[in-house]
Parts: sequence; C-alpha cells; structure tokens
Amino acid sequence: MKPFLPLLIVVFVFFQAPLAYADQSPGPAAGIQQGEPPTINPPFIVGIRPSTPFLWTVPVTGQRPLTFAVSHLPRGLSIDRSTGIITGIIQKPGDYTVNIKASNSFGQATQSVQIIVSDVIALTPPMGWNSYDAYGDTVDEDQILANARYIHDNMLPYGWDTVVVDFRWYDPNALTERDAGAPNEILSIDQYGRLIPALNRFPSSADGNGFKALADKIHAMGMKFGIHIMRGIPRMAVNENLPINDSPYHAQDAANTSDACYWCPDMYGVNGVTPAGQAYYDSLFKLYASWGVDYVKMDDTSAPYHADEINAVHAAIEKCGRSIIYSLSPGETPIEQADHVTAHANLWRISGDFWDNWQSLDNSFDLDYRWESWRGPGHWPDSDMLPVGHISINGIPVGPDRQTNFTQTEQVTMLSLWCLMPAPLMVGANLPDNNPFTLSLLTNREVLALDQDSTSSGANRVSKQNDCEVWSRKLANNSLAVGLFNRSEFAETITASWADLGIAGTWSVRDLWQHKDLGRNDKSVSQTIPPHGSALLLLTPIR
Repeated sequence: MKPFLPLLIVVFVFFQAPLAYADQSPGPAAGIQQGEPPTINPPFIVGIRPSTPFLWTVPVTGQRPLTFAVSHLPRGLSIDRSTGIITGIIQKPGDYTVNIKASNSFGQATQSVQIIVSDVIALTPPMGWNSYDAYGDTVDEDQILANARYIHDNMLPYGWDTVVVDFRWYDPNALTERDAGAPNEILSIDQYGRLIPALNRFPSSADGNGFKALADKIHAMGMKFGIHIMRGIPRMAVNENLPINDSPYHAQDAANTSDACYWCPDMYGVNGVTPAGQAYYDSLFKLYASWGVDYVKMDDTSAPYHADEINAVHAAIEKCGRSIIYSLSPGETPIEQADHVTAHANLWRISGDFWDNWQSLDNSFDLDYRWESWRGPGHWPDSDMLPVGHISINGIPVGPDRQTNFTQTEQVTMLSLWCLMPAPLMVGANLPDNNPFTLSLLTNREVLALDQDSTSSGANRVSKQNDCEVWSRKLANNSLAVGLFNRSEFAETITASWADLGIAGTWSVRDLWQHKDLGRNDKSVSQTIPPHGSALLLLTPIR
C-alpha cells in the first residue's frame, strides 16, 4: 500500500479495561441474544443520488427470524420482508420519511428513517471492513467472502455494511513477489488500460466479469462493495499506448509521466485537467459502476495533494450512474486544502498509515483537533482503519502475524475517539478470528450510535490540561456526548465542568460502554481514568 509511518453528554470514562467489557460479549446466535426482541439501530438517515441504485439493510438486532414492514417507501423502492434489505431506484430528489417495523416472536420495534435523495451521500460516516491490515496485497476471493459472511452474521445488525478489497487486487504475483509494484510489473489489465482483478486470486472475474460477480454476492447479503485503487494509469497501459474506452484518446495522451508514485512505481499520474485525462477517469468509473462498486478508496492522492485528479474523479463519479463514496488516502491531507477536499471527496485521510501502537493513537488526538471544524454530512476526516483483532497475517503487510498490540484499554479509547468525532469506521482484522472482546468492542450499539448520529456537528476539544482532555459533541436530539481522555502514563482524575461544556442545570449521566446510568449532576462530572484510558458518558438534560 504505502510506506509504514511510524443533548446527551457522552463522556469517555474507562475503569478496569481488561475486565470491564467481558459481560458485553454477544450471545451464541450470530451476535444476537436468544429471546431478544428487535431493536432497530442507527443510522436513521441515508443518502442516495437520484436515479442511482439504492441498497440499504435495516440494521436490527433481535432473535431471528425477523419480519419487516414499511410505510411511505418512496416510489421505486421495495423491501424484502424477511431480510430488511431495501433496494430500487428513486428518480425524484427529495427528503422521504420512511416508517419501518421489525417483528419477531418476542416483540416488535418501529423507527422512522430519512432517505434523502440529493447530490450528497455518506450522510453518516461509512462503517465496514477493509482487507489491508490483515492481508496487505495478498487477499483473495475466499477471504473476502469469509469476512463478508462474518459481517452479515455478526455486525450488519449494528450498522456495519461495507466490504472493501484493498491494495493490488490486480497483481497475480502478490503471493510470491513481496513488493509494492515495479516500473515493469506485469499486471492484470483490460484492452483499455484499466486494471482488472487477478484471475488466480479472484476466479469469479473470469470471462471479463471483473468484480461484478463478487459484488453481486456482497449485495445479496445486503451490504455495499468497495475497492482500493491507485491514483493514475498503469505504466503497462502507457507503454502499449492502449486506447481509452469511448474516446478518441490513448493512454499516452492522458498520462503524466513526470508524476509517478514513488512507493508504487507501476503507476503514472494522469493529467486531470486535459480531455484525455478526464476521459480515462470517466472510463474507469464507468467500469466500476458496471461492476457494482459502491466505495472507492484512491491511494497516493492526498499527500501530496493532487487537486486536478481529484476534480477529474469527482466529475467521473457524478456521471457514472452509481452513488460511489469517494475516499482519499494516505494523509495527512494538507489542512490548506480543507475547502477543496470537503467539496470533492467524501472521506480523506488525516494521518499516514495508522497501526497498533500508542504513539499512533496518541497522535490522533492532535490530528482530530486540527480537523475538528471540517466534519459533516457527506464529508468526513478519516483517521484510518481500526487495527484490532488478528492482523498482519503471514507477516503481511506490516510487522509479524499477531493479535493487535493495543491493550483492551487502548482499543476502547480508540473506538471512543473515532465514534465521538465522528470518523469512518473500517475494521482491519480478519474477522472470523475475532475473540469475544473484539466482537463486543465492535457491537456496542450505544457507542456506535454516536458515530451514526444524524447531527451535522463534529466533536470539539473543550479543555486540555497536560495530557488530559475533554471533548464534547452536541447530538441530534440536543443532548451532549463528552469524552474524557487520559493520554498520560499515570492514572488521572479528569473533570468535565458544565462551564467548559457550555451547559447549565441538571443532567443525567450514562456510561455508554457499560450501559449503566450513573445518576444526576448539576455542575460537573469526574472520573479517574487509567493510563491511555477514556470514559464515554451520555448526558441528558433533566427537564
């Protein structure tokens, strides 16, 4: 991929991390408690572009089987009453309120959900799985499907709904040549200079299918399908001067040969401002749309920042006929480009590659502070994948094959920070190897609800004293989420005062990780936080 570089008030307060969450492990039935009535989980707002395919699964926990009913569904959509998968196409822009009911033999739940049809998508941060932290550039079709099935069975009910094939899926020699490409690399490519899946790793791509068959399987599970790509055009295409599909141009017309990626040198840049460069990206995203791609992570794009190519890709997505989420990597994206990136991409990395060490997590607080004013529906600063669980399988991509080096305390701090900001959530683990703690970490509905809250506001750091910080975020129902974070090597008592939070009166306090009410407070809330620890509390005004 890229070189390894080293109102409710929600308050993050974490006590005895190694033991604190043991009682939250999911039950035996695919993460769903036996005998549990339905609970419909966020997000409760979904965006789609007009006249593009819609796919969304109602995220609901509860004993299976479930049945679904819906009213006021927009014209063009339908729901599968046994799975809760909603599909179709909405032609007319607008804001549609849909009423959903989920039922099982133990009860029922109802929830209103907004479907907003406009040019703005990713109204809440995407949640899903990315193959890179576990497999690097070696992932194959069976491994993708194994992780997709795990998400479907264990995490989709909590809102996790995206599966992303990362780095160099077009390299047939990834298992035997441990590199990130070379100027004369032989890659899988079509007659128009576009990279296609390596057949020996993705057998369903035979006969020109590309990723369509794999995407169809992911979609049938009710989930979205994404891919990683490199910025630019393959050198192979330029060397052979292949034609660009549906245009009078050829690869050499589009290529910027003076702007090759230094760490993945089998690619040249593209002259995004030229008609040939735009035609190349148009042909690329037309292909991805035909495969059923919902999410594209474009590497070697934001650091250094390639505005012309970002513009060209943004334009290509708008005309491709599919609502593709556009993510930029790696970071740090220059803060001077904040206005441009929020207008042209849905996600952008604010860090280099993030790995399972305290230094990386500690640095994330400062990066989040730098970008705290730039979060909102359709545009989300991206703190990178979550390196939890089993990663770097067979010593790929970074470091030995291992369970995450993060302590349980640090993992809770990481999820607390990501969800409070809020940030995209992309898990890097090989999910079928999850232990009960990892699964419980990823399926805490009260914590995940922060990440998927429909408010347009992001979190702000309201106080900092040495290595102790208080962050807060106003939620859609006017409650407040507050995080208490201890970045030091010693236990510290951290206080969130009402004056710092900008509130007054009496508020009830709830610990979101423990699902526990902590009483009422009228001036402040304090917790003793262990080293590298956090507390996540929810404050609700008492009226």
